[in-house]
Amino acid sequence: MKPALEHLPRGKDQSFVVKYFDYNYYPTPWHYHPELELVLVTESTGKRFIGNHISDFKPGNLSLLGPDIPHTYRNEDHYYEAGSTLRAKSIVVHFGEDSLGEDFLHLPEAIPVKKLLEHAAYGLEIQGEINQRVSEKLFDLLTLSGLKRWLCLVEILLEIANTTSDVTRITQAPYNGYNEKESTRLCNVLNWVVANLGNEITLDQAAAVAQMNPNAFSRFFSLRTRKTFSAFIKELRLNKAAKLLIESEMSVTQVCYDCGYNNISNFNRQFLNYYRMNPARYKKDFLQKI
Repeated sequence: MKPALEHLPRGKDQSFVVKYFDYNYYPTPWHYHPELELVLVTESTGKRFIGNHISDFKPGNLSLLGPDIPHTYRNEDHYYEAGSTLRAKSIVVHFGEDSLGEDFLHLPEAIPVKKLLEHAAYGLEIQGEINQRVSEKLFDLLTLSGLKRWLCLVEILLEIANTTSDVTRITQAPYNGYNEKESTRLCNVLNWVVANLGNEITLDQAAAVAQMNPNAFSRFFSLRTRKTFSAFIKELRLNKAAKLLIESEMSVTQVCYDCGYNNISNFNRQFLNYYRMNPARYKKDFLQKI
């Protein structure tokens, strides 16, 4: 079975993704992504499939997976039973070499991190004392923002890179699950969405770009981004709006219509819910800070 492509969008002003997932059971199918992944299981048990390797997982299981390694975590059968109160929780970090900076890995001080990312092509199991230290930093990562967040990621990678034991390969050889059809389909949709943010965007239109029927596309998109299509569009539009407010001389009304909203009150309400302040206050606060 070919793996599905997963895409976790980066947030506003972020170079990498950090998510805390809390499910009845892990819903992600056999999948891959071009980003590296740090994944810490914080609650639940089951079987872990990484490349051609199968093993058990439990709370505290911590792995670093290289780009395009297909993987999935499947909970034990009783997690899927009706009425189950069990939870499947994890912290997931998606990042690329570009998340660290264009020339970061060329610095002599970054050689250990560069070698670590190369070894991640095998998938790496992180155990022992280093597991505890990195796990604590991953919880910190959930609460940090800005440069402190980025520095915490670098510290995590350096901790792992400088460990001579307790870090072992998961697969015997690099394993790549790149799926050209899946990648092309999702990239076509994402490129079309970005190019049309100022216009009306519907699920039916996006499905046509993907050459799928709307119901199938809705499932396809949600599985690969862990967001509904409408939530994804909303987030992109609000991120664009925030960028325009602080980088242009456009009025709030102009920003509203440029980002695809046709109702200023709806735009103000959604912006307030997302950023905890209205657009005018957001712009004013930014200007005062600089």
